[in-house]
Amino acid sequence: MIKPSHIQDMVARFAPSPTGRLHIGHGWSALMAMDMARTAGGVMRLRIEDIDGTRSRPEHVEAIVEDLRWLGVEWDGDIVFQSQRLAHYEAALDRLREQGLVYPCFCTRAEIAAEIAASGSAPHGTEGPTYPGTCRHLSVGTRAERLARGDAHCWRIDMEQAVERGGALVWNDMDAGEVVARPELAGDVVLARKDAPTSYHLAATLDDADMGITHVLRGDDLRTATDIHRLLQALLGLPVPYYGFHRLLVDQHGKRLAKRSASISLAELRDQGVNPAQLRYDLRVHRFPVGISMASA
Repeated sequence: MIKPSHIQDMVARFAPSPTGRLHIGHGWSALMAMDMARTAGGVMRLRIEDIDGTRSRPEHVEAIVEDLRWLGVEWDGDIVFQSQRLAHYEAALDRLREQGLVYPCFCTRAEIAAEIAASGSAPHGTEGPTYPGTCRHLSVGTRAERLARGDAHCWRIDMEQAVERGGALVWNDMDAGEVVARPELAGDVVLARKDAPTSYHLAATLDDADMGITHVLRGDDLRTATDIHRLLQALLGLPVPYYGFHRLLVDQHGKRLAKRSASISLAELRDQGVNPAQLRYDLRVHRFPVGISMASA
């Protein structure tokens, strides 16, 4: 996957959310990121993406550390916690506000769904139905009034304006080479949620830059998100890492593994007496437990 020209001073990372026990797919992803860094003589970092105040739990953080250490995944330096970096996200959001590239959105999910249904042919982006732009058209006065009143809102990027400002963009796939970014396909994505001062897109992009991450290896389900991250890098003047993607693990029904489902967790495997050294070997040669396989390419 990694070409020789890509490996100088490599810094990779694994970035789980503490919303439940890690399943075998997480362990596989973490192991691949560590192997990539170690093979290149580089650095492996661990980041805990704990901005979801309603689902993140301290006990899940402890469990993540326990599971990774049991599997044999090692990292360098201190663990980075997103919950300790909220001021950085707010500062970046302020910069985008000053450029006129974000706007407050007061719509509820029900209102968005109703408007999409009423349109009859709402366009679909890379992350599902694109936001219809309802609040993008609010007047400056109406926005100010609703903000002053304390109406619940998120902050969305004005994608049309942002793409115009960012210009033509590309990023480098470790396998496929140069990729043309098409962030406009995602529509006006959320950069700061109603229940959190940031979103995955903004936080992950800033964190990777601040941590000096040079190579990002993650699941293929996040491939299209890379276009959004590339746009944010251009708007905020951030470095652009190399990106690589691995196939997802699925169960016997072809359904992707998830914390909320009955996926095989690393804790369950440990309780069953599985030898972690053997498990590491099996994962590296793509030999998975019965009922678990890689999704089709």
